[in-house]
Amino acid sequence: MIKLLDGKTYKKNDLIKKMYDDSFYYGEMSKLALSSSSIKLLLSSPKTYNYITKYGSPESDALRAGWLFHTCILEPDVFHAQHFVDVQSKNTKAYKLAKEEHGKVFTIKEKNTAEKMADAFYRNEKAKSYITDCEFEVPIVGNVMDYPFRGKADVLSDNRLVDLKTTTDIKSFPYAAKKYGYDVQVYIYCELFQIPYENFTFVAIDKGSLDIGIFHVSEDFYLSGKQKTKEGVNRYNTFFEMGQELDDYYIEGTL
Repeated sequence: MIKLLDGKTYKKNDLIKKMYDDSFYYGEMSKLALSSSSIKLLLSSPKTYNYITKYGSPESDALRAGWLFHTCILEPDVFHAQHFVDVQSKNTKAYKLAKEEHGKVFTIKEKNTAEKMADAFYRNEKAKSYITDCEFEVPIVGNVMDYPFRGKADVLSDNRLVDLKTTTDIKSFPYAAKKYGYDVQVYIYCELFQIPYENFTFVAIDKGSLDIGIFHVSEDFYLSGKQKTKEGVNRYNTFFEMGQELDDYYIEGTL
């Protein structure tokens, strides 16, 4: 059993079964439990977290590309079930009509890019070894720092987690990993899945060069994620449980 953010108690196994459905995982569960994404939003601004939790956020090209690559590797049936439009721009009438009819649509160019990256991934024996004999897209819910959190592992094997990433500069990935809060993801996922940080690996692919990067996790990176998670949880507690007014939030510094 687990108590979620609405104050109600649920059976964990029942929730996990429902979380295999993305519409539930990214929909209702996004309001019932925190996540690495929500912690990053809270750290950025509790106002931003509040707005996106209520109204959602626009899908960026980077997120679209990352999602397509993930599905091409991990869920090919989902990838091939998408609606692809042969247009040069998302501003064309044909694309807009397709979106009205099908909801989520992608261009043929986006499809080709995802398939090109997947082909490079599968040609790399080291990268391929990290997704062999594993489970894909495995959801979980549990308590971290006394709050309910949700997560979904890209790749899960016996005592090992692997997360797939796309990047525009593979050599700058260590910097980007800190910038985009991947350390928060490491800490939360290691806690939820009860896996040591040494067994968490990022497999990244450069969207331009198609170079593959294998990045392991240090104790400092893990502890950085723990500290950020603690700060995010404290902000959630302050503004969404203790009731401090969001209008009172401010940033202070010295120039």
